[in-house]
Amino acid sequence: MKELRRREFLGIVGAGATWGATTGMAAEETQKTAAAAKPADVQTYASGREDGRFLQTAAFVHKYMQAIQPQLAFRLDMTREAFPAWQQAVREKLLELMCFPEAPGQPEPKRIWAQAREGYRLERWEAYPEPFSVVPFLLLVPDGVSSNSPAPAVLCFPGSTGSKETLAGEPELPGSPAPDKVKWSDNRMAYHFVRRGLVAAAFDSPATNELASPMLNREALSLCAIWMGRCYEAISVFQKACVLRWLVAQPYVDAKRLATSGHSLGAKPADILGVLYPDLVKAVVHNDFVCHWQERAVAMNLYHPGGHQVVPGMVPWFDYTDLEAALAPRPLLFTEGGRPNQIAKIRRAYGLLDAAEMVKVYHYEKYEDPASRTLDDAELPVGIDNEQYFAYAYVDAARHRFRPHHAVPWLARVFGM
Repeated sequence: MKELRRREFLGIVGAGATWGATTGMAAEETQKTAAAAKPADVQTYASGREDGRFLQTAAFVHKYMQAIQPQLAFRLDMTREAFPAWQQAVREKLLELMCFPEAPGQPEPKRIWAQAREGYRLERWEAYPEPFSVVPFLLLVPDGVSSNSPAPAVLCFPGSTGSKETLAGEPELPGSPAPDKVKWSDNRMAYHFVRRGLVAAAFDSPATNELASPMLNREALSLCAIWMGRCYEAISVFQKACVLRWLVAQPYVDAKRLATSGHSLGAKPADILGVLYPDLVKAVVHNDFVCHWQERAVAMNLYHPGGHQVVPGMVPWFDYTDLEAALAPRPLLFTEGGRPNQIAKIRRAYGLLDAAEMVKVYHYEKYEDPASRTLDDAELPVGIDNEQYFAYAYVDAARHRFRPHHAVPWLARVFGM
């Protein structure tokens, strides 16, 4: 019996949907095209009983997840007339699942310092989203931007352990993990955007870098948050939402041209903010592959990505590809391919609103040629490992990084720059 392989999550730079990716994987180790899993490579739970029930708790829970039909999933037979009500229902349920705290009367963000850079100004700010909490962020403002000449803006969210300093192209703070030297230049998300003329806000993910504590790691923190009726993802979104509402009100920002952009772990908050704030977020950059998390968990025998990726109670209602469908008709970019059936679902949602052209999907270089994507019509097996799943999702994990050559010109076109 093949042993299910485990991966270390928290030390991976950029572990979002591409969790399980190893940064040291060489290009030569990956196949030229996607290959289907062989029957001998697939192993999942079996009942062995006449009644089909399972003795193992893990097996029963796996079958339970497989049987869930999310109540607010986007259906391919949905009509244009039904779409707005569905969209609103998704937004309301998502807000409920976020369990945002009541935090009236908090101070406005405060600027701590400002420094000149070539072509822009770098500012350090502090936000105070709720009692007891302070969240530093960096703001990059292009030269020449003012209330008389406002600029579009983008909120930038890093991958798993990526820092706001990396996003801004600045040296890491003491105690922060060393960035990936190969990918650092690309991962300077906010820097790339400000050089194109956008105001860019850069954040740390909760419990990482400046927000980390030596007394409690991220996984333990995530479980404690769930214990209190909250979750890591929602804390992350709430902190960013406070800055979003503040930033859109600044006179030097063009409120009609504001986007969220997330790499890997940061891609999901970018999606969620887009769903929750349709009047504020005008475009979303999802710098990762298109992933249906329930589908993936079932295929991989409930192999999960860590507590910081879990929103309690979400699976019975919808998945992230449903949230992405609910972003229609606003511009949406995927930079690293994904499961073809899920991409088709999102395109179908946009097509209902005559906005199919508003979804743009780029693939990893390895899969740019459609002829290399040989598993479009293959059924996703149950009982595969991470590498096998990546083959079905057309993921080249070694090359997982922010894609400035796709994201920056795309957003500039969307905003008419």
